[in-house]
Amino acid sequence: MVNLILFGPPGSGKGTQSANIIEKYGLLHLSTGDLLRKEIAAGTPLGLEAQKLMNQGSLVPDEVVIGMISSMLDANPEARGFIFDGFPRNTTQAEALDKLLALKKAPISVVLSLEVPEDELIRRLLDRGKTSGRPDDASEEVVKNRIVEYHNKTAPVADHYAKFGKLRRIKGDGSIESTFELLSKELDELIGVRV
Repeated sequence: MVNLILFGPPGSGKGTQSANIIEKYGLLHLSTGDLLRKEIAAGTPLGLEAQKLMNQGSLVPDEVVIGMISSMLDANPEARGFIFDGFPRNTTQAEALDKLLALKKAPISVVLSLEVPEDELIRRLLDRGKTSGRPDDASEEVVKNRIVEYHNKTAPVADHYAKFGKLRRIKGDGSIESTFELLSKELDELIGVRV
């Protein structure tokens, strides 16, 4: 099983490239946001707990998210692997995820970090804001704050995985196709192309 984290700041192309990786390599997309919505809709104990916390304006604790990830892994034993989206967002979450995956004997195989200069991130997010209707992409000040937040809280996750030799930095400011080509070079040997 191949477990992959696609990593990078807002606007680096994670959503687009995740879709490309899923299509080419047959990995399952593990989005913590989607999992949360699914558990809530299904009325599972984890979903009910998450809903209660969200209704109080609280963040869903890492233990609940880890529980949902564990359930997803258990429900898909035949999976070729997973691409993690939206988790881990900090080193505490990375350590919790590592412990869970060690228990499942399916550790993170590689972390691919999309590297994009800040001025390009800002341009991409503001362009997206013109068409997406997302309020967090409409204001340059909000966009810059999101990038700062990423550097302060999420970027250290890359350092965590670098310590284990699992981090690969990918130039992400080219075209969608050229960036995917670089990602594929890293993944072809690790995963092989789906037939």
